[in-house]
Amino acid sequence: MSELRAGHLDSSGHFVSPTIFINNGQSNIPDRSLINDRAVCPEAQERLPHTEFIRTFRMSLNTLGDGFVEAIDDNTLQAIAREQRVTSGGKIAGEFIQVPVLEAPGQPLRGGRFGWKNQHASLLSFSADAYLNEMGITSRLAPTDTTTICKTTQDPEDKTDDIGMEDIDHFATFMRGTTAPPVNTELLVTPAAQAGLQIFSQIGCALCHRASITTAPPATAINGGMLSVPDALGNKVIHPYGDFLLHDIGTGDGIVQNGPPDTANKLRTAPLWGLRTRDRLMHDGFSTSRNEAILRHRGEASSVTRSYLRLTEKQKHQLLTFLNSL
Repeated sequence: MSELRAGHLDSSGHFVSPTIFINNGQSNIPDRSLINDRAVCPEAQERLPHTEFIRTFRMSLNTLGDGFVEAIDDNTLQAIAREQRVTSGGKIAGEFIQVPVLEAPGQPLRGGRFGWKNQHASLLSFSADAYLNEMGITSRLAPTDTTTICKTTQDPEDKTDDIGMEDIDHFATFMRGTTAPPVNTELLVTPAAQAGLQIFSQIGCALCHRASITTAPPATAINGGMLSVPDALGNKVIHPYGDFLLHDIGTGDGIVQNGPPDTANKLRTAPLWGLRTRDRLMHDGFSTSRNEAILRHRGEASSVTRSYLRLTEKQKHQLLTFLNSL
């Protein structure tokens, strides 16, 4: 699934989310970069103003294994960012941003890790945001609809059930309970894939697509103290082939969300676990092969792309075989 986001720059060159007009221009939705292409009635249908010259599609993200991602300590992500700068001589520098945790108002910010812009730090916040903006369902964490045109229900629409949970809680719990996408073990152990794994590291892919990360110990308080890392997720070595940091690799969409202005053209490194199940790659889905996706890497990844281009055809085949096993 893809979504459309848009905006423009002000006179100082800063990103501005547009005002979306609906109901034949009689009503509007201010400060909204997400443009929904469906509505419950014609009057509520959103239209993209012609003034918004920054436009991008974003693919939906895989959520399998995200409980482990939520359980990564902020210090671990910051250490990865520092290591990247040192190892690459400053050429590769993942940006760590801190964002509010919706279920913990007034508590310290936490390192973002969910969404293409790392706009959320907890799965419950991520769930509430998706329910509101993707499905139009309000909850205790996102209690107000973006518009009341054609609305027939009362907010919040997500009600507490007989065990004291809302649907956003059930969804967050479900995501925390999913295992990480498995690799194709038969392909991964082949000589070609094992050679490709070595090439993956040698040319620099592994600097951002990090093979292993260890989660925080069990009982560690996270999400503003609203969650303790459970035994099933704590102190586990995961293999996401990602760093959950923001990078400028020349494919940025120009959109700012929760982060500072410099994140406009930065995107979260796409974790490569589950890569073999996807046929539309990169944030916009415009790449349809592993080779195309690699060749689009510029900016911080320019030297890595140049190294890829210098590989022999056999070496490229080995690398792509490894990627196809993930």
